[in-house]
Amino acid sequence: MNQTYDCVVIGAGVAGMTAAIYLKRANVNVLLLESSVPGGQINRSAKVENYPGFLEIDGPTLAMKIYEQIQNLKIEYRYGEVIDIINQENEKIVKTDKEELQCKGVIIATGRVPKELGLEQETELVGHGISWCAICDGPFFKGKDVCVVGGGNSAFEESLYLSEICNHVTIINRSEKLRADSILVEEVKTKENIQILYNSVVNTINEKDGYLSSILIEQEGNIKEIECDGLFIYIGSKPNTHFARNLNVKMQDDYMIVDSNMRTNIKGIYACGDVIYKDVYQISTAIGEGAIAAMSFKKDTE
Repeated sequence: MNQTYDCVVIGAGVAGMTAAIYLKRANVNVLLLESSVPGGQINRSAKVENYPGFLEIDGPTLAMKIYEQIQNLKIEYRYGEVIDIINQENEKIVKTDKEELQCKGVIIATGRVPKELGLEQETELVGHGISWCAICDGPFFKGKDVCVVGGGNSAFEESLYLSEICNHVTIINRSEKLRADSILVEEVKTKENIQILYNSVVNTINEKDGYLSSILIEQEGNIKEIECDGLFIYIGSKPNTHFARNLNVKMQDDYMIVDSNMRTNIKGIYACGDVIYKDVYQISTAIGEGAIAAMSFKKDTE
């Protein structure tokens, strides 16, 4: 028998959890649905220094503080991988890998997932040297040499975290220009065990006995081998919208398009957080969008 809710929030990142909190406090029968752990991408952040109220906090701790509010409000929380959303005139059906859920409206807050390099053996070596999360896997490389691919804030933040654990960190940046904030760049440059390689691209991943052993990089036409035990990839993210292909939500570059009230072009379908097309992707904006999406649902169903 299908279960029925007023609203199903898909994704328990900061946007989704915020939406669920606001809905519950507005006396809406809400289900929070997540395929992994609460917090989403902020669980990958070793240090958060730009969120108001905290001089410094790590991502997992911030995620759990928000999740404690979910528990205190007794918001129903369920695990499941959404595979489809069916839009019907008077209701929506959310299909997961385990069940079907009926509801009046859906708030999509599924965020983004890390991009891959697209190299042979990359997928096979996940957990055997390849990672997208330094705070998750960094301790496995204590005293070892690792490489970090990327030139943005995430790459530099995680390199700083890894420098406190690992013997040596090599940052591989594809151009001469770094995209990370200047304060992070300067901090990285003060670390004796961090090296930055510019105009460099990883083109081969080598393994030995089922584990990463080295990588080949192309640097200004030359091929160079770097022996390393870990390769951490931070080359950007892509929106997690694969389950909505049949929903006909308007998108741009696979991001969902919403109005200022987080409404999509489909009545009863809202979206917020990093899954939407916008200019600023930050924890603070995601939280605001989650609150707006919840209030929009409440207003539209009154």
